[in-house]
Amino acid sequence: MKTFTVSAMLASTLALGAAQASDHAITGADVQAAQEAWGAGIVAIGAAYTAGEDYEAAARAHIEQFYAYDGHTVLFKPTLASEDQFRGDFDEALSYFVGGEIEEDGGFAIAPYTQVRWENEATIIDSDSAMAMGNYFFTTTEGEEVKVEYSFGYVQDEDGALKIVLHHSSLPYTPN
Repeated sequence: MKTFTVSAMLASTLALGAAQASDHAITGADVQAAQEAWGAGIVAIGAAYTAGEDYEAAARAHIEQFYAYDGHTVLFKPTLASEDQFRGDFDEALSYFVGGEIEEDGGFAIAPYTQVRWENEATIIDSDSAMAMGNYFFTTTEGEEVKVEYSFGYVQDEDGALKIVLHHSSLPYTPN
């Protein structure tokens, strides 16, 4: 397993936006790169928390990079939200990732996780937008994977970077 410093992980996720800045239609590779960078950002937030660094700044940078709150409506239904199910603005998303504003939020991203692995069921691309659905797996510090179901919708910003406008995730159904 490769070891990265928190600043190196943040730098690599921020570099994705610059790499995508071009005049082209979204591709499946763009979606996969955005997913991998999003996962690395979640890991970086938890690593910053564990190291006693400014994890809130890491979470703010993550949301700014990956979510389209600055110019679009974002439909965000986090996995571990039941009382305030939907996070329609930046501050509510920040609360979910690091805790704070909303009482039920314990800080999902500060768990921490060591890896996020994606298994796309399918991806639909329409030149300047894309949707992906499947499972993603969050590896805990004990090495266990937590399976979560997701649907993400993306649009391109003016620089060509993918931004999330739909994020719905939930734990798999467990019959009684």
